[in-house]
Amino acid sequence: MPTAQPHSNGASTTPETDYFASNPEPTSLDQTSSLARDFINHHAANNRRVALVTSGGTTVPLENQTVRFIDNFSAGTRGATSAEYFLENDYAVIFLHRQFSLLPYSRHYSHSTNCFLDFMTTGPTGAVVVDDSYQAQMSAVLQRYEKAKRENALLLLPFTTVNEYLWDLRALATLMQPLGANGLFYLAAAVSDFFVPAQRMVEHKIQSSEDFTHANGKTAGSPNGADAGTSSTPAAQMAGKSLVIDLDPVPKFLKQLVDAWAPRSMIVSFKLETDPGLLAEKSHYALKKYAHHLVIGNLLNTRKYEVLFVSATGGEQWIRVPASRRAKSVTSPRNEEGGSVAASREAPIEIESLIVPEVAKMHSELIAKA
Repeated sequence: MPTAQPHSNGASTTPETDYFASNPEPTSLDQTSSLARDFINHHAANNRRVALVTSGGTTVPLENQTVRFIDNFSAGTRGATSAEYFLENDYAVIFLHRQFSLLPYSRHYSHSTNCFLDFMTTGPTGAVVVDDSYQAQMSAVLQRYEKAKRENALLLLPFTTVNEYLWDLRALATLMQPLGANGLFYLAAAVSDFFVPAQRMVEHKIQSSEDFTHANGKTAGSPNGADAGTSSTPAAQMAGKSLVIDLDPVPKFLKQLVDAWAPRSMIVSFKLETDPGLLAEKSHYALKKYAHHLVIGNLLNTRKYEVLFVSATGGEQWIRVPASRRAKSVTSPRNEEGGSVAASREAPIEIESLIVPEVAKMHSELIAKA
């Protein structure tokens, strides 16, 4: 846990508090907060549970006028799929997602391997209609989507950069405090571990040659357009033919959720590993370090059909989809082996349909104790 350092005015500071003091809030924050406030107040008045589901990867811009950035890749499959199942379990959902990543419901038809056009055909009169073989599948998804809209149960809030994500997360957590134990955080986003501090961000596109300078004497690699020769070192700059990038670690805000931002909500975080031998150990370590209620461990190569629940109350629990029921999407016309779903003996299962009810059950137990 970071050690607090005294400010000149006597107040203590940590890397977490320093972050928000030195990195500007996004221009969209007021609108995001306004939409979320109305949504949360509506469902708080009706005593409905609200899940904040984060989804997709965050970018780390290398310039203020961004041309180049570092990305944490995530299509948002876990988050978008889980959001649907939270809605089916009678939660209202705030879906804080990477812009242009997968969304609940439309995810079934927007992926390049499952194009929505494949589900349609042109009728005798030229009208576009859903192919007969997919009518039931598309109708089921559409009905769930219409129900979510009718109940005002789904709020979509986009982010792009890690800075936007962190400001949004803090604002939303604060707004969710009136929900008390009815609030739940399901942190499925792939958040960058590193970032470029605002004071070390260059203003313009980094040029591909260190010899290039503007006629006014300002270098292309000076932080925020600073004059050449200043003591501020840009985080990204050319050195000969190489682009040198020096990133700062993102402060660990996961503990802040428990201690300050959302002390009464249930908090679920994810731990991704590639080494099976480390999964349980690292998940237990994360649980102890951040004091979350549940850490869901998953391995890169098996995350679509098995996860490990690690909690202080329940110990370890594996959630697995049987081998005969594995597929990318319950509405996909093809299974993972390329065959037709209609030809399969049993309908495929998405692992999120097993994860979310277990999370909801744990949440009910926490609410009862509260």
